[in-house]
Amino acid sequence: MNNQYCKVGAVTPITSVSQAASVLEVMYDHFMEKAANVSGKDNQLSEFFKRKAQSLKKVLDNL
Repeated sequence: MNNQYCKVGAVTPITSVSQAASVLEVMYDHFMEKAANVSGKDNQLSEFFKRKAQSLKKVLDNL
């Protein structure tokens, strides 16, 4: 049996600012969407997602 290697956990570095900004924007939108989806069901979880989105927004503003 031959050895098999997988790339689980392999990462590609983000080298440009434009790539970083686009990734952070996607993450921000994702957290805001999650916060909206759980807002009526679980207020603590919704606040958690909103805080995560706010921290990403601060990073985006600094770029």
